[in-house]
Order: sequence, then C-alpha cells, then structure tokens
Amino acid sequence: MHGPGDTRFFDWFAPLYDLVMPAADAEPLDFALDSASRPVERVVDIGGGSGRATLALDVPERIVFDLSEGMLARARSRGLDCVRGDARSLPFADDSVDAVTVVDAFHHMPGQQTVVEEVYRVLAPGGVFAIREFNPETIRGRGLVLAERALGFGSSFATPRELAERLDGARFEADVLDTGFEYTVVGKKRESH
Repeated sequence: MHGPGDTRFFDWFAPLYDLVMPAADAEPLDFALDSASRPVERVVDIGGGSGRATLALDVPERIVFDLSEGMLARARSRGLDCVRGDARSLPFADDSVDAVTVVDAFHHMPGQQTVVEEVYRVLAPGGVFAIREFNPETIRGRGLVLAERALGFGSSFATPRELAERLDGARFEADVLDTGFEYTVVGKKRESH
C-alpha cells in the first residue's frame, strides 16, 4: 500500500516524525558497537530516516541510508551525510564499513534476508550489525503489530531469537544484547584468517 519499506508513508510523515518519536537511546547502540573487534570509525545507519538514531552515534563518519527522500531531507537539515537507496542493494564496497545499525526500522524492510546478506558483504571483518527492534511477543509489541497492519504497512516483525537465528544463518556471530518491548541483536562478522 505504501510502497517498498512503506516509503510513501514516511515521505508524507517526515515533517512530523521527530515530534512523535523520542530521541534514540545511545546506550544500547554503544554497547552493540563495543562488540566490534575493530575500531568503529564508519557507520551506516540503514533505515536511518530523519537521523534520529544516527545522531546518537559517537563515531567519526556517520551515514544515514534510507529510501524515503522526505526523511532524508530531515536528516540533511541536521547536517548529516545521507545516501538514498534500497537496503537490498547497498551502494558500498565490500568490507568498507565498520558497523551498520538499524533502529526501529528493520520490520519495514522487504527482503530482510537479502538486507542481512548485503550488510554482511559491506561490513569489514570484525565489524558489527546492530539492530534495535520491537518485540512482537510483548503486549506493547502486539499492539504495534496491529496498529501497523491497520495503517496498511508491509511490516514483518521478528522475535529476538528469530532475528539472532537469521543473522547466525548468514554467517554472523549473533547475540541478543537486551530484551523487552525494544530489543537489541548484534551480529559480528568473523575476522578473516
């Protein structure tokens, strides 16, 4: 209904997004990035939208990557570097990124397995893929699933265990770092031998 990744909705909603969504919590993101076994200097925030989570990252190079031009306009207005595109085909070289984050957006992404494989490709060995998501097993999570269906979103939610298993299946070393209504899963790309 809203196009791939619910993009048309986010283009329309972009001016109001930051009024509705609270600032991202830096602590779980910092903890996830600390799992990297390499210095984290370049991070791509996929589905980064307005840059809400990107701003919480304390790294030298932060890139907001999103399909919604409306959301990227908000991120640019905050002085953030932005790249527009589809996460199923990332425009970054192999092994060129130290960390990839997705905050509150993975459930909107079509072709989630392809996204995971693309992230693995662009991550440098020892880099991490940190995902903050909503748990559909919690009461609030079930409510969010119903609300997004009512809005016509193409969302596909995963439990923490399911998401960790998906990352493990794509050759990441995955861990669930925290649970609750929001949870964090981090996948580390194994270092080359």
